[in-house]
Amino acid sequence: MHSNKYTICFTAILTIILASLLSFAAASLDEKYKLNVELDSKKNILSSLGYKEDADNKWTPEEILDIFNKNIQSYVLNKNGERTDLNVNSIDPETDYSNMPIYVNKVNNVIQGYAIPISGKGLWSTLYGYFAIEPDCETAKGITFYAHKETPGLGGEVDKAWFQNNFIGKKFVDENGVLIGIKVIKGKANPNSSHAVDGISGATVTSKGLEVFLLDDLKKYEPFFKKLRNNQT
Repeated sequence: MHSNKYTICFTAILTIILASLLSFAAASLDEKYKLNVELDSKKNILSSLGYKEDADNKWTPEEILDIFNKNIQSYVLNKNGERTDLNVNSIDPETDYSNMPIYVNKVNNVIQGYAIPISGKGLWSTLYGYFAIEPDCETAKGITFYAHKETPGLGGEVDKAWFQNNFIGKKFVDENGVLIGIKVIKGKANPNSSHAVDGISGATVTSKGLEVFLLDDLKKYEPFFKKLRNNQT
């Protein structure tokens, strides 16, 4: 029969070994998770700016990084719309309201558009996405949502192409250059309206929540975009 000392030592050694293995596995999974989050974020930025993968030929992780690194520049703005020396990966836009990341699409050194992170409350959850803007700094180029817990078939339609495509070409400033956002109308929007899109049937709270937080996020970036619009006139 083994002594109590042997049993205690054996148990302690086994516990240490298992703890080490679990710690290693957790660290490995955490690294993989962070990489997947980064890839998903970059894929959504590209999608909002008009880069679309072939339905029959999905982007590989390497292709996402290659397309992003070749075409997208990222930097951080302060609340006055001025560029800072901060790295976009060093801030959390959900908690740091004084510094705002922005992604600039450049091809042959010519700006093709801008993308900003957007987020806010829907009905059941916080929605996270990106809103892309044309070089004129007043027209929507695209919108994507990559994380939410809205009801499938209702508020969950925010991540569907039919809804997101409604935003393309819509104006978020009026004819006087005043920021007004984009209205998400219950039912059908007037097809001649430059500032409104169709809402999601049966998802009024989600639709209105999107309208509100999109405008709120655009307000944060307005000092930057207003300067650019003024320089174009």
